[in-house]
Amino acid sequence: MNKKGLAFYIKIYGRILAQDLKSKMSYRADFIISMLGMIFTDAAGFITFWIMFRNFSSIQEWGYYEMLFLYGFSLIAITPVQCLLDNNWSLRINVREGDFIKYCFRPINLFFYYESEVFDVKGLGQLGVGLFTLVYSWIKLGIGCNVIMILKVIVFLIAASLFMMAMQNAAAATCFWIENSFYVLDLAFKLKDYAKYPVTIFGPVFRFVFTFVFPIAFIAYYPSLVILRPDNVPILTWLAPPLGVLFFYLSYRFWMLGAMKYNGTGS
Repeated sequence: MNKKGLAFYIKIYGRILAQDLKSKMSYRADFIISMLGMIFTDAAGFITFWIMFRNFSSIQEWGYYEMLFLYGFSLIAITPVQCLLDNNWSLRINVREGDFIKYCFRPINLFFYYESEVFDVKGLGQLGVGLFTLVYSWIKLGIGCNVIMILKVIVFLIAASLFMMAMQNAAAATCFWIENSFYVLDLAFKLKDYAKYPVTIFGPVFRFVFTFVFPIAFIAYYPSLVILRPDNVPILTWLAPPLGVLFFYLSYRFWMLGAMKYNGTGS
């Protein structure tokens, strides 16, 4: 670990991001099509809930707009993974082909250097759909709005994002030990699809797994309860922010452990 400060990394990231966006905007048609594809894909989830609730008034005491709230919350929470950590999908290829070695000789944090190389702008379309869905369901539910509630949403959205980033970091880093780690990363990514549902609709086994093994319940369900069920907030909800920080830090250390192993062995 180098000792450069936060201001240094913010400045460097701004420059890298500017260059990356200039590169992407040189292919505007591809940029627009990719953005629209992401928007339509996420909007399909909105339509799925609409079709589902034409036949059911509620699911395990969760109504249509509450489910939309969870969906919008989950889309916003996974946006940082989409935008900031997209290069994790190339990690196994870079490690296998030996290209990862070039990242090991820069005088800046290795994790930052590798992840900052790619910014997936398609995630901004996902963010837009998520914000629209969250605000729309919030209004329909008639939930009041004040500064404290907004601060709660921001804090718990950050916590939810940290859980998703931790899962992807840890899954991607398995490539330093497992030759074909794609399936591990793909599993971690696909599990996010269950985050848009309340964990209470699953059986006891899956409820345990989605809370303590693959903590996708912390991506939307537990954080959303501070708004949707303010009179019955479980302890796991209040633990989400510190646990999110802890899990992300542990995933970062696991990622760095693999990277240092690669640097040391040259494998």
